[in-house]
Amino acid sequence: MISKKLLKSQYQEERKTFEENHKKSGELFQKAQANLLGGVPMNWMVRWAGSWPVFVEKAKGAHFTDVDGNEYMDFCLGDTGSMLGHAMDPVIESVSKAIAKGTTLMLPTEDAIFNGQELTKRFGMKYWQFTTSATDANRFALRLAREITGRSKILAYNWCYHGSVDETVATLDEAGNVIPKPGNVGPQVSPALTSKIIEWNDIDALENALKDRDVAAVLAEPALTNIGIVHPDPGYHEALRKLTKKYGTYLIIDETHTICAGTGGCTKAWGLEPDMVTMGKTIAAGIPTGAYGMSEEVGKKALEAIPEHYADVGGVGGTLAGNALAMAAMRTTLSEILTEKFYEKNIPLAERFCEGVKSIISKYHLPWNATVLGNRTEYWFRETPAHNGLEAEQAQDELLDKYMHLASMNRGVLMTPFHNMALVSADITEKDIDYHTTMFDEIVKAIIE
Repeated sequence: MISKKLLKSQYQEERKTFEENHKKSGELFQKAQANLLGGVPMNWMVRWAGSWPVFVEKAKGAHFTDVDGNEYMDFCLGDTGSMLGHAMDPVIESVSKAIAKGTTLMLPTEDAIFNGQELTKRFGMKYWQFTTSATDANRFALRLAREITGRSKILAYNWCYHGSVDETVATLDEAGNVIPKPGNVGPQVSPALTSKIIEWNDIDALENALKDRDVAAVLAEPALTNIGIVHPDPGYHEALRKLTKKYGTYLIIDETHTICAGTGGCTKAWGLEPDMVTMGKTIAAGIPTGAYGMSEEVGKKALEAIPEHYADVGGVGGTLAGNALAMAAMRTTLSEILTEKFYEKNIPLAERFCEGVKSIISKYHLPWNATVLGNRTEYWFRETPAHNGLEAEQAQDELLDKYMHLASMNRGVLMTPFHNMALVSADITEKDIDYHTTMFDEIVKAIIE
């Protein structure tokens, strides 16, 4: 059983260790206060466990070194942005060549054709467009869905995550009403006007939300990933596809995180048949980019819905979208790195990681669980896997989460912040995975009474 008293005292000890070993990061953090809001380039970086953020010196593969000389196994990997590994040699070569020939031109390059063809092979969508992020890919897909259908609403899932898409930064109150998600900064309008939010795996709620025929699109991850990995029930995706077709609603599958499942994400691995697919982060090995694909039917309707004269002012686009540098990085990533071989190596390692965590959970009879999705694995502070976003959110324990992250970091292991997720890739070995298991045992034992 976890001792709250031991947890509090051990957390303070870990903070002392952190401060002793990260003095230069602390100095840089103080220096950054003068010009960076909160002392960081993006405000959410202050949420990392520890007394201040760790400043990075260099990274290669699945390892990095901070400015104090501490070395880490990186299981965060930019929360999927660097899922393939840092500074991969083929990408370094292609990006170096590309940047020497021009970065942004507002004109297409031949690499974009290859990328569209390759994404079609993997995800089955006929037509593709490129963006600078997965957030933009989702935003633009939703805009197109509303324009084509003439419907005003979108449907998303409680505690889902689709970047900073306004319509999805929403949750449900105790009465089931749609409200802004806690922390939603300055929503343009109440999300109740734009969105319907339901719980994952609830087929009745799905049909009730669609039956008024005012929902342009359902935006869904194949499995929830940002509130813990929440798998779909058997048959849920079949019901989702059947009901969206029944009520004339487009189905958009967001593969930004679930590309961990294979070369074509869950869309290919599970045989899904969406109308549109969105993604980002991984497909250009960390170079900012995103993509959205659509069926032939949707593509033709999209062209009809966007008069050429207004193609640049309709809220879909961006002068950096599809830039030459990103297209070169994407081509190299898809052709040389994000291959079947990548998954054949790393999915078994993620499973080994998960089994190691489960063994410690069992050893100490903890009411926790661990699950895996492709080369992504996660543990959560509840006895059984969550069935929906609300169950996952209710299992959060802020102090325990901070302790686990900080204690891991002090032992050279970086987990994804804000939840307990690990991505396995690049030069991680079985020995590295087993080190995590041993370390996990050590830090859990320290808070057991």
